Amino acid sequence: MSEAPSHRTEVFAVADRFVDDWCALHPLAATYFGVPGHDREIDDFSPAGTDRSVELVEAALEALAALEPDDDDDRLALAVATERLGSGRELDASGESARAFGVISSPAMEIRQVFEMMATEDAEGADAVRARLEAVPLALARWRETLEAQVSAGATAARRHATGVAAQMREIADAGFPAVAARAAGAAGVDPSGLEGGAAVAARAFRELADWLDEVYAPAAGETPYVGRERYARWARHYTGLDLDLEETYAWGWDELRRINARMDGLAEVLAPGAASLTEVAERLDRDPRYVVRGTDELVARLRAFTDATVERLAGREFTIDERIRFCDVRLAPEGSAAAPYYLPPSEDLSRPGTTWFPTLGKEEFAWWRQVTTWYHEAVPGHHLEEGTVVLNAHRLTRYQRLMAWNSGWGEGWALYAERLMEELGGFEEPAYEMGYLMSQALRAARVVVDIGLHLQLAVPEDFGRLAGLGTVSGERWTPEMAVATLVERALEPPDFAQSEVERYLAIPGQAISYKVGEREWVGAREEMRAARGDAFTLRDFHDRALALGPIGLGAFREALRRG
Repeated sequence: MSEAPSHRTEVFAVADRFVDDWCALHPLAATYFGVPGHDREIDDFSPAGTDRSVELVEAALEALAALEPDDDDDRLALAVATERLGSGRELDASGESARAFGVISSPAMEIRQVFEMMATEDAEGADAVRARLEAVPLALARWRETLEAQVSAGATAARRHATGVAAQMREIADAGFPAVAARAAGAAGVDPSGLEGGAAVAARAFRELADWLDEVYAPAAGETPYVGRERYARWARHYTGLDLDLEETYAWGWDELRRINARMDGLAEVLAPGAASLTEVAERLDRDPRYVVRGTDELVARLRAFTDATVERLAGREFTIDERIRFCDVRLAPEGSAAAPYYLPPSEDLSRPGTTWFPTLGKEEFAWWRQVTTWYHEAVPGHHLEEGTVVLNAHRLTRYQRLMAWNSGWGEGWALYAERLMEELGGFEEPAYEMGYLMSQALRAARVVVDIGLHLQLAVPEDFGRLAGLGTVSGERWTPEMAVATLVERALEPPDFAQSEVERYLAIPGQAISYKVGEREWVGAREEMRAARGDAFTLRDFHDRALALGPIGLGAFREALRRG
């Protein structure tokens, strides 16, 4: 491993050297983390590249196992690195990480997204964009080696994922790469011809691999998109850090969805008297001029103002919000993104702010009643405070913890807890905003039901009832069509978003349940601390202590909080 500056302990030294070595193998991650020196390169997605990653992880685990912790920070760092690195190694070594790709997550989407993270304010930055665009063909050729190995081994992704990614790649080729070139040339004030040439090279490579996916990979892939119990349990453990009883979790998810839907039914009588269904309530709210935002400029301005106001509301009360992370940016997501908004954290030197991304899907009008709870989740007090706090805690968290240890159960669980917290604090002052919050909660509960139900092919609960166009589905095995209808009717999601969501669940098994499972752990940890501290308990103290732990698997979360 490469040399590193002095560190407070040997645990910190090993963990930090691992980050440097990982970024050398994974330039896309380096740009995402804000680590300089790799912006002209793209990862090696071939089997050989995966082997090098596994070897690096195994060497780090061996080095960590030989160390004795100096203090509590060391103990936490060792526990987190050992669990997270071990989980990642299991997925890479088994081929799972390469096999599980789809429109929400694939090397193609990683390559497209990284250009949104690159600095382009000068000629040097623009030239790095050009070089990376020209590196796309080699990167895709190496990914194709992995895909060809999957075909040979009969261990492919499902056919629907291959064709979905192929279509996405053509969209990126047609609109995404030209937009990258134009933006970089405009920001840097340089001659666009070199960037345009690089964009053409990248686009041609994307189209060629898209054709190969459709013509070779997809016909060899299986129809069944369900991964089964063994593979699902591995992924669920990776995303939560818990060994879950999947049947118990499935039953609990249905209980939660039924409870939330009952609240929605009651609120529907206030919002839309006489409405025949929750779907009709949502349709009325979507048309209500009080909740319609027209144009993307107005949308971005509204979201920024909302985030700024939330910071002012919470700072110094329920949260300690450092001045360095009080600003959270809002940007429109690039072409080809999935349908859900998302967040990307600040760079480790804070030169790039934390940023929320809104995919417009080509629309010019947006239902604001749906976005209030979403921006509590994505911005403040959700992901922005969670990930911004991690970046600030360099004095007690290793670089590995700050940049690489994030896991969905902890992070998405926090963001869903943040929505719940804002309901407790009166953050949904209008009934329509409360319906948006309940819709979000219903979505996360429905994810537990449909994700486990689909991949394990469980029976739909006996008291589930009917779905429009499908009739009574109780007792039947879950299908993608049932899952889409459930999200539309029980979580009030638009059909195009619901379709995108289900494709995501099928391509990334186990991730969808981490939100609601994680929220359950965050609420449980809060109530445990409240019981232990009695009158001395404050929300601000709980939030400060819990977020300061940094990313950690949910299996170790409460014990670490007790010690912390």
